[in-house]
Amino acid sequence: MAGQSNELKLLGTFSSPFALRVKLALSFKGLSYEYIEEKDLHNSKSELLLKSNPVHKKVPVLFHNGKPVCESMIIIQYLEEAFADAGPSLLPSDPHERAVARFWAAYIDEKLFSSWMMVFRGKTDEEKAEGTKQSFAVAATLEGALSECSKGKPFFGGETIGYLDVALGGFVAWIHAIEKLYGLKLFFDAGKTPLLAAWLERFCELDAAKAVLPDVEKLVELAKMRQAQAAAAAAAAAVAQDN
Repeated sequence: MAGQSNELKLLGTFSSPFALRVKLALSFKGLSYEYIEEKDLHNSKSELLLKSNPVHKKVPVLFHNGKPVCESMIIIQYLEEAFADAGPSLLPSDPHERAVARFWAAYIDEKLFSSWMMVFRGKTDEEKAEGTKQSFAVAATLEGALSECSKGKPFFGGETIGYLDVALGGFVAWIHAIEKLYGLKLFFDAGKTPLLAAWLERFCELDAAKAVLPDVEKLVELAKMRQAQAAAAAAAAAVAQDN
């Protein structure tokens, strides 16, 4: 937005699905902002992050005229209220539909993200297999949610992108990366989840999404690097214990 009265800055990391949510919301609503990359979220968090989000110390953080707002879905709700006249409205106008969208957004954060963490960080094959099983169960549940919320239209929000599309859209790049890393075709299988498969293809073709989606190959490289680091740390710990 032009003018200092609506100055927006976003603190995030390129790999964060939660920061991507905010980028998507800003892009769909046509809002201009300055992006600040948090350089090392795992080892040396910036003073800006620690000061602006002292409770969770996580990205994303949106700054509106210098005032920080934290947590991705709270930020999106804030943008809806602070910039009600900008771009399409992401939240439904109907109170019940709005509550349903918030319910499913919370489900995505609780179930989808946790199942992925089991796949990424599982220490045994059994843990990883359980994460995979849970991921497919979540996909099946979200297939039903898409059918319910879309009412036969292209997106969770209906004819246009909505709150839940952005909530799930933050994970789109990682959905592709997981396929490359593990061969898991989450949301890709038109036989099992045809609505999600069509939604994924449709979402990725949107110009506003293309403008902010991260490079999948870079995510794959990052995941492999972190896995190698975790394996090296585990091996070093095992040696130290033996000694």
